[in-house]
Amino acid sequence: MKLDIARSGNATRQRLGLIAALAALSLFGFFLADPIAQDQAYHRFADQRAWLGIPNFMNVVSNLPFAIVGAWGLARLRRFDTPAPAAWGVFFGGVLLVAFGSAYYHWRPDDASLVWDRLPMTLGFIGLTVALVTEQTEVTARWLLPLGLVIGLGSVLLWVATGDLRLYYGVQLMPMVVTICVLLLFRSRWSHGWHLAVAVALYAGAKVTEHYDLAIAHATDGGLSGHPVKHVLAAGATFWVLDMLRVRQRR
Repeated sequence: MKLDIARSGNATRQRLGLIAALAALSLFGFFLADPIAQDQAYHRFADQRAWLGIPNFMNVVSNLPFAIVGAWGLARLRRFDTPAPAAWGVFFGGVLLVAFGSAYYHWRPDDASLVWDRLPMTLGFIGLTVALVTEQTEVTARWLLPLGLVIGLGSVLLWVATGDLRLYYGVQLMPMVVTICVLLLFRSRWSHGWHLAVAVALYAGAKVTEHYDLAIAHATDGGLSGHPVKHVLAAGATFWVLDMLRVRQRR
């Protein structure tokens, strides 16, 4: 029996080591490339129509779902059965702040306002990553959340100071890599783990529609562009995470 426990412990450490290695690779792998500057064409979104005195109306108001999910998650935080309440609080707080930061950016899109969009996004990325690692692997490292926040927020500040987006891109990629690894390598201790797969798929879809902002506008004769769809899909991903916490049970 002791041998079985030891083998199980070794297997867990190996899986955690693999996740840590892949997380580090996804986080810092972009540094194998040349520095990445912010493309100024990024600020020129396909749909620039104003309505009710609001410039870039669709891109601004499509952030409302983030506010709903973030506020809902924070309001229910104490009801969730979780060993990682602080990390989930950071996640939902980040989602709520994204609504305001992204709306502000799209009201007046430029590098200066984009900072306030990206700072809360990193809170969401890091909070989610730390929460999932803590819950699914039983790793209880109190330093993990502060370290993640330093790296996440630091990636935005590094961009501001140097104009280099490589670390920020890594902070965006890492949560998806870690989430997929946790789903594949660890048997969930909770029901409704499939919600995470839906969330990953929705977020991947959000990145696709963000990339094809103009193409979607052309396909719909200007009726809809890709960036507001990106907001809705990304907020939908956060909703599936919230719904998982709301309905799941310990196994």
